[in-house]
Amino acid sequence: MKKILLVVAILCSHTLLSKDVPQNYYQLKIYHLKNKAQETQLDTYLQNAYVPALHRAGVKQVGVFKLIEIDTVDLRVYVFIPYSKFEQVESVTKKLQADTQYAEAGKDFIQTPSNNALYVRIESILLRAFPGMPEPAVPKLTSNKTERVYELRSYESASEKYGAAKIRQFNYGSENGSELDIFTRLNFNPLFYGEVLFGSKMPNLMYMTSFQNKADREEHWKAFQADPEWLKLKALPEYQNTVSKNTITFLTPTGYSDF
Repeated sequence: MKKILLVVAILCSHTLLSKDVPQNYYQLKIYHLKNKAQETQLDTYLQNAYVPALHRAGVKQVGVFKLIEIDTVDLRVYVFIPYSKFEQVESVTKKLQADTQYAEAGKDFIQTPSNNALYVRIESILLRAFPGMPEPAVPKLTSNKTERVYELRSYESASEKYGAAKIRQFNYGSENGSELDIFTRLNFNPLFYGEVLFGSKMPNLMYMTSFQNKADREEHWKAFQADPEWLKLKALPEYQNTVSKNTITFLTPTGYSDF
């Protein structure tokens, strides 16, 4: 009986939160590059053309991040674009297509010939914000931007059933609380939490937290792993085997990033 009541409570909370709280949608664009020259040209385009155009199109804040540890085989630049509603994904694209200022400022990048491509590929992921944190937040950090650590985590599941269970654990939890509640209490300075709706790796949830520096990051995770509420939550039978792969990417914000 207890289990039935718990399931009903979780489902009810999911329905109420989804209905009553307008959730943002997030696009994560990952530019895959082959050399530093491409990175320099991409920086110029993003800083002088793309990010300002997104601002004019109604996207208030845009995050641009790079790998802390450079992968010389696959250079990557991450662009985080929050939309207040799903329809904005399409409307912003149309606004950029009609933006002559953007076309002029970004022409060297946009009109590059096919035999001189400025990136290898663009990967795009679309997420829906968790109701527990329906919109992104600018981290309250005081350290120099060059010292900050932004941690992007991706949790893949073996099936949609296990993926849904992981999302419940993270966002809704049980009488023992949720992962999101614990992160909030321990002040993990999140940018976003979200469920992947479209992407190459699904089912999946992703989130990004931030820290003053590497030592601050280690202290936060040490506190989380020893937290009594987390130890109770992760031991519950309904949350076993929910993650098949956890990918951690450490990022640093560019000087022109809004986050």
